[in-house]
Amino acid sequence: MRPNLIPAVAAAAALIVPACASAHGFAGKRFFPATLTTDDPFVADELSLPTVSTVPDSTSGGAEPTQETDVGVDIAKRITPNFGIEVGETWLHFDPKESRSSSGFDNLDLGAKYLLVVSDPSEFLLSAGLNASVGGTGSKLIGADDFSTVTPGIFAGKGFGDLPDSVAFLKPFAMTGVVGVDFPTESQTTTEDGDIERHPHVLNVGFVLEYSLIYLQSNVRDIGLRAPFNRMIPLVEVNLQTPLDRGSEGKTTGTINPGVIWSGRYMQIGVEAIIPVNARSGDGPGVIGQLHFYLDDLFPNSIGKPLFGGGR
Repeated sequence: MRPNLIPAVAAAAALIVPACASAHGFAGKRFFPATLTTDDPFVADELSLPTVSTVPDSTSGGAEPTQETDVGVDIAKRITPNFGIEVGETWLHFDPKESRSSSGFDNLDLGAKYLLVVSDPSEFLLSAGLNASVGGTGSKLIGADDFSTVTPGIFAGKGFGDLPDSVAFLKPFAMTGVVGVDFPTESQTTTEDGDIERHPHVLNVGFVLEYSLIYLQSNVRDIGLRAPFNRMIPLVEVNLQTPLDRGSEGKTTGTINPGVIWSGRYMQIGVEAIIPVNARSGDGPGVIGQLHFYLDDLFPNSIGKPLFGGGR
């Protein structure tokens, strides 16, 4: 589907099936966990503290082998039952093999998202959102951009619980995905060395395939799993970035992240491997882990509910 048609389709769908918000990622019996690297198709009151990743990477600092470690925090808050905002910040540490290390905060990330559609029978969610990396708010020591990047996107989730009973063990499968395009506020900038750096528009595509053992136990068949396995959701995340213009067309980068999320009553814990899809994407595998809190369950009568519009 062409990117400029996506908002029109989303708006039409919203007229057909109005959204009915609920606490974090639910559509009918389906619970969608907050994934580690792919933005979610729902609005929520949640806190990721921290998200930690480490990867060998020379792509951001030249040819010298470098270990990059990121520590991030992200908070999401519902303003109304269907509209939420997000604020995120990440501290980066680059440790080259032979030269001095450098550390600092990246640019501030801001986001807004509106839940357009919830279909309980088909376990389907659809949202539209806008994210922004605010230029000049990060440290130049780690190469934070002086310009901003704005990314409109469409976010969707679909559970397979409506499959026939003849394939009952496929029902715990679900997919989520996001499509967005980066719009930099500067087409090019000049480095301190006088070199020209061009900043293309970038197509971002992310999707997640997950198999919920929670759903299996509760809605398909109790196969006797016990803690902690009965609360686990194995998954694979795929994130791809493809420049569209300004001399970088088609130079796709990205990662494939297999892992598992354990979800409890008030929090979830996730861990994934980070596998580059090609040489442009990194020098080898890494790992990411996240501790994530459900504020709507921890504080249902205060910071865990929408500011306006009632509900949880």
